[in-house]
Amino acid sequence: MGLMSSPIEFLELLAREAAAVEFEGPLVAARAAGLPAERLAELEQAKLVALRVRGLLERRRRREVELSGLYDTASDLAGLRDVDAVLRAIVHRARHLLGTDVAYMTLNDEERGDTYMRVTDGSISARFQRLRLPMGAGLGGLVAQSGTPYVTANYPEDDRFHHTGEIDAGVREEGLVAILGVPLRLGSSVIGVLYAANRSARPFVPEEVALLVSLAAHAAVAIDTARLLAETRSALEELSTANTTIRAHSASVERAAAAHDRMTALVLRGGGVEDVASAVTDVLGGALLALDAEGRRLARVGAIDEPERGDMVEAVAASRTEGRSVRRGPLWYAAVVAGAENLGALVLRPDDELVDADQRILERAALVTALLLLFRRTVAEAEGRVRGELLDDLIARPVRDVEALRSRARRLGVDLDAPHVLVAVGDDAIAATGSARQRVLSWATTYASARSGLAAARDGRVVLMLPGRDAGAAARAVARDLSRVTGRPVTAGSSGPSTGPTALARVFREADRCLTALGALGRSGQGASTAELGFVGLLLGSVTDDGDQDVSRFLADTVGPVVDYDARRGTALVRTLEAYFGVGGSLARAAELLHVHVNTVTQRLDRVGQLLGPDWQKPERALEVQLALRLHRLRTAPS
Repeated sequence: MGLMSSPIEFLELLAREAAAVEFEGPLVAARAAGLPAERLAELEQAKLVALRVRGLLERRRRREVELSGLYDTASDLAGLRDVDAVLRAIVHRARHLLGTDVAYMTLNDEERGDTYMRVTDGSISARFQRLRLPMGAGLGGLVAQSGTPYVTANYPEDDRFHHTGEIDAGVREEGLVAILGVPLRLGSSVIGVLYAANRSARPFVPEEVALLVSLAAHAAVAIDTARLLAETRSALEELSTANTTIRAHSASVERAAAAHDRMTALVLRGGGVEDVASAVTDVLGGALLALDAEGRRLARVGAIDEPERGDMVEAVAASRTEGRSVRRGPLWYAAVVAGAENLGALVLRPDDELVDADQRILERAALVTALLLLFRRTVAEAEGRVRGELLDDLIARPVRDVEALRSRARRLGVDLDAPHVLVAVGDDAIAATGSARQRVLSWATTYASARSGLAAARDGRVVLMLPGRDAGAAARAVARDLSRVTGRPVTAGSSGPSTGPTALARVFREADRCLTALGALGRSGQGASTAELGFVGLLLGSVTDDGDQDVSRFLADTVGPVVDYDARRGTALVRTLEAYFGVGGSLARAAELLHVHVNTVTQRLDRVGQLLGPDWQKPERALEVQLALRLHRLRTAPS
């Protein structure tokens, strides 16, 4: 009987830290050698003792690793600089020491009343990393609420927990099965949860729970230490700020005097808004935006982004109400006003805090800006009158001295020989008050001038001459933008393009008829061109004031029963009629166009006959039906 059948081989296996399965080797060899039963029993007993020794050694090694990990964590806390780095290290050690696939940590959110993912290690799912667990929901929510560790070998199948769709979806996407969660405690309060999780079923023994509890205690200490450090830094900063404020107040008085002198000089020498903005930033530092009443940029000095429209409107309204500059986040707002009229705003992002004297500098700059804008408006109105007179001469009377008109246009930066479209704006854009009419004309003048065009008031309407070839797009853009200014739907009809001074009067008349046609078609508040309305638009361009009622009556008498039937039944008789007439009365081609069977087309037309009468296909009646269909389509066209 050699070594292969001796208990000493188990000692050799222990010495080289063999796997547990290798301890069956000596017994297998002994059975193969035919050793007696009593000898086999001795070897079996030796194997069991060796495995117990191996387990004890393994537990001690594991305990050494755990103690080493806890020691390293304590060392991290002693040299705490970055709380995020410490928390990541704790979660990583939890995963490593417990031998799990994933470890993670959630912190409680007192304001929202839930617990959210703070740190993960081993996670692969973005959805899982963004999870928020309501208190009491899932394993983590239950730990956060109760302050008690919970463990499950198979979370998806464990009905002890309150499962939610969002939590289960995140856990499923991460592929987690076994989960252990322990509370992060600060005194009697629970501030979060530390987890270890596996992607396959496994039990967690009490020693593993105790280890994770120890790591959670270290994590809670790290978080509390970071909070105390932050409070200490904040107290020191407050002391430093108080000292800085005292020094800054003295300096701000000197800055205010210098700024007053500089802006007074700006006004006297005819400076612009850009000069005011530069003066403010030179004195106060930082960056500044000057905006007009519509939020468009007048000047920008330094690196500053335009604020959100809603935030700006609220801040400027507050500044107007209080009569002072106001602060919103890092930005200061000063309303630019003249009497009750809002002209715009100054938006300052200073490098340092503003004291009261600094705010006065910003407010004085807003006052100077208002004066400059009023002066600029006066100049613009004078130029607008010149531009309006030129356009009125082009469209209101026969053109005689063409070269004189071209010369006048060139002085205004307008090339009359380039393609232009004319847009006529409806009465719905102009309210009864003179100030509203002037506001619309002022907007049109600015809009056209910015595009090297012209604008004028004509017969109670506003006319714009704009460079370009797409009359429909120009009409829709004017209707959309002017609607925002007036706060009510605006109708705009257009025509063109035209080239040369002599063609503009004709194009204006077409645009005017297009505007009238839009009203007759019930398309108020929209923009379109004569080309888009076709012959029907030209026909309706000459209707009387009650033309809309005439069109409605004609539609009701001609195709009204078919339109009503479609509306009630959800059928497609109108579309079938359009297809039938569009292919010259061919049933087969209409069926092909509609993607239905010929019998379906026949049945639909039979229904049309029942609704309109048997003579609806006679030539004179068919023409009326086709015209009514065209009118119906134009009237229901989207804006």
